[in-house]
Amino acid sequence: MSATASDKPIAQLRSQPRIEAQSLSEMTWKRFRRHRLGLVSVAVLALIVASAILAPALKPEGYSKLDPRIRYESPTAAHVMGTDALGRDIFTRLLYGGQTSLTVSVVAVSISFFIGVTLGAVSGYFGSWVDITIQRVVEIVASMPALIIILSFVAVYGANIYNTMLILGLFGWTGLCRFVRGQVLQIREMDFVLASRSVGGGNRHIIMTHVLPNVVPYLTVSLAFAFSSTILLETSLSYLGLGVQAPTPSWGNMVGDASSMLNLRDRWWLWMPAGVAITLTVLSINFIGDALRDALDPHTSID
Repeated sequence: MSATASDKPIAQLRSQPRIEAQSLSEMTWKRFRRHRLGLVSVAVLALIVASAILAPALKPEGYSKLDPRIRYESPTAAHVMGTDALGRDIFTRLLYGGQTSLTVSVVAVSISFFIGVTLGAVSGYFGSWVDITIQRVVEIVASMPALIIILSFVAVYGANIYNTMLILGLFGWTGLCRFVRGQVLQIREMDFVLASRSVGGGNRHIIMTHVLPNVVPYLTVSLAFAFSSTILLETSLSYLGLGVQAPTPSWGNMVGDASSMLNLRDRWWLWMPAGVAITLTVLSINFIGDALRDALDPHTSID
């Protein structure tokens, strides 16, 4: 009787369904799919990016084609978003402008990512005087008046798309550096890092194999917000004439070209398409960042 009674809990455990182990990426994707606003934002952002990439196929005539006979033409069947002061099609320039603005953001964030992740990982992993030195550099760069530095840079080297990408990248890495440093400070004390060090793992091997792979999933959230802030900053610089220069279109200089009161009041088609594109892109990226943050946080419930 006692043997039979003791076998019952074991039999009950065997009858229960097995729980499949899930990786962090699988759990994140499962939780992200439940975030409706995040999924909608992914679809909107994918449409915007696809339109920018396919701009040469959709509008092979290019963004420089002009016709002075149709200057300031309101939206028609031939020009669904109207024309500008030189008779150029607004819709065509919107597509190519998206290509420019998104390219500037991708390159600038890539520069910031490389600098921020490298310095943050080194600072957090080695600590001591290395950490102190890097953090003082971060504080110096973060305290610089960015607008004055940008004005000085443009005055010396000129305003163009390449300088815009460079200057945005060189001033956008401090937040990423601090974030990576904080994550590395936690991960470097974990058992699997100590075990790797005890069996002779070198610093480079440990950072590349054990530390950074555990930081990257959480770094995606910071990257999402870095993209949105970079797009807004590029838009502001181009609007002020310090970023991408004409005739190359960007969403920022498209809005800047329509900055007169007459255009703002009576020629809404000159600035509204680019303004809506900027708003949708930034909101989509921010909502995706929020969804990723919630998906990576096990304590957050997603209805």
